[in-house]
This record gives sequence, structure tokens and C-alpha cells, in this order.
Amino acid sequence: MSIVVFDPDSIEDVDFKDRMRHPAAADPAGGMWLSDTEPSFIDADALRKGRLAKLRGWMREAGYGGVVLFDPYNQRYATGSRNMFGYFLRNSTRYFFIPTDGPIVLFEYPQSYHVSMVLDTIDEARPSKLVWSSVSGRDDETAGPFADEITELLKKHGGGSMKLGLDRCSHLQALALEKRGCEVKDCQGEILAVRAVKTPEEVKCLQVSMAGAEAAVAAVREAIKPGVSENELFAIMYGEVIRQGGEFIETRLLTSGQRTNPWFNEASGRKIRPGELVALDTDTIGCYGYYSDFSRTFRCGPGRPTPYQKSLYRMAHDQVQHNIGIVKPGMAFREIAEKAWNIPDRFVDQRYTSVMHGVGMHGETPLHRARDGL
Repeated sequence: MSIVVFDPDSIEDVDFKDRMRHPAAADPAGGMWLSDTEPSFIDADALRKGRLAKLRGWMREAGYGGVVLFDPYNQRYATGSRNMFGYFLRNSTRYFFIPTDGPIVLFEYPQSYHVSMVLDTIDEARPSKLVWSSVSGRDDETAGPFADEITELLKKHGGGSMKLGLDRCSHLQALALEKRGCEVKDCQGEILAVRAVKTPEEVKCLQVSMAGAEAAVAAVREAIKPGVSENELFAIMYGEVIRQGGEFIETRLLTSGQRTNPWFNEASGRKIRPGELVALDTDTIGCYGYYSDFSRTFRCGPGRPTPYQKSLYRMAHDQVQHNIGIVKPGMAFREIAEKAWNIPDRFVDQRYTSVMHGVGMHGETPLHRARDGL
């Protein structure tokens, strides 16, 4: 055993320039990371229950007996469960059966049931019928057992309705369910509409996610200097996202110099030169699995910006402030498009595809397009 002796009156070892973890966002408890003496900024129990109640309210109103969720984002929205997120984005082999009323059943990757069974939103875990089937070329063999199990649950817990929503799956699974009497519906768009209106706890999650992304962008800004590469800066941003409690970045949009225009080039090994602009887009699945999406452009020193760089900054600032100022409750999407900042003709061909869009667990509805409908 070792005893650490320190002087509480000394602050010589404190770096006050170090970035805070989760800066307070409109709540005194927002600055707390983990504590048993202060209230948590996010009530995770209320977050899960609020989202599930919204989902089931829609299901009841739409006449669904149940839904089967393959999309990891929808799974997390409904239950708070996350397991090998990136893997299941491309492998639709983990799924949930959620009835309008009744037990929620997780069909999980074998031997990982414990990851999610700590959640009170999940009543039972069973092995997935679809694991490895597509890899081994056995999709046609597993579709039947999959459909048998889901149909049995729907008959037992669907309240007499055989209407079943699927957010995504193979056509073989959908056909097998229909063969067994299920009325299969594609419900992805409907679920996104449910998710569009946020609960109070979701708004807090977005605030915390934004704070983490801001810290990551600040770290990039501090690291910009002649000779640093785009990849090095992107690595700094990604590392800070993880350090702040975030999860991953969807894109690699960090470029410099002539690679900033047209947009959508990805980060490369290019070295940044004095006087160049460095542009980035966060596209971050951040804290609590909520999205933070904003762009920033910085100038690499030394020296001062050119008159043209200053004019670009002025236009970008004016556009953002103008578009924030026009948004009011009850506005039609078309009205927002028509009142949006007017992009100068010389920039129209390479403008971004939308004026603004919603966020939640990722980029979400609504999507406000430009006035010409691009």
C-alpha cells in the first residue's frame, strides 16, 4: 500500500488551460462526469422510458401488433441498448421484437447477452437466428426459423393485430413472415417521424454531444500549423471525440488548401501550408449516441488572412446568422427555403445540398432544401 501526500492549498500541478469534460450546458450539473454526490445531467432511465413510450404510442395509433428492429439506431432509441454498433450497421443479424404492449425480446449475438440484459427496457434475450447465415450462404435456410419465432411472438403479444413493422431486413425474411400470416410493413420512415420530436432528456443529450464536438474542434484548431497533415488533424479530432465520451465520426471531411473546394474530399496525408484554410465537418455520433453536426474553417498561420479569405468568412457568418434568424415555430419547409440567405450566383453550382437539417441520433428529418429544390 502507498499513501499519497499532497497539499490541498497548492495549485502548481493544476493546468487551468486543460479542456473540461462535458462543459456545463444550461444546467449546473452538466459539468459533472460521474458523481454520487451531484445529480446526473442526463436521467438515463427517463431517457429510455420516454423514447420507448413515444414509439409504442405511435405503434398503438397505427395499429401495429409489433415491430422488428434491425437498425442499430432504432434499437438504441427504443431500448437504450448498444452492442458492436459498427458491426451491426452492416450485418443485420441482431434484432428486437417490440410489441405494442408486452415483453421486449432481444435476439442477440451469441454469448453477448449480458451486455444489454442490465437494461430494464429488455425483458428477454435469445440467440439470433440469423448470425452468420449470410456469410455462409444460408439465408434461405434461416428465414423460416426466424419467421416462425417472430410470428409466434406476434400472435401471443400483438393484441390480436398481425400488422408487423420492419425497419430493414432481407426480402427473404419479409416473404417468410408474410407466408405465416403477418401483414408486413416497412416502418423505417414512420419511426424516423416519431424520433423527429425530441423528449426533454434527448435535448440534454444533444447539448452534451455538442459540447464534446466543440472540444474536439478546439483541439484541431490548436494543432493547426505548417507541416501538419490532414490525417493528423483528423486523428486529433477523433481522439478528442472519444475522450469526451463520444462514439465515432461518420465521415472523414477534413481538408485543406485547394482540396476544400469542391467539398466532400476526405482527409489525406497532404501537409498544410502557411496561409491555407483548413475546413472540417464534425458528423459526430457523440455522447449518449446523439449527433453533433457542424462545419468550421480555420486559417493556418503565420500572417493575416487575405481580403478574399475575409470576404468568405463574412459571407459564411452572414449566412448562418440569417438562417438562424428566420426559423420560427409553425413555418412551412418551403417558406424556410424561400427566406433562406441568398447564395451569390458564382457559388451556386457548388453549394451544399440543403439549407439546414434535423439531428437526433444521426442526421435526421427535416431536411430543408434550397429554394430551387436541389
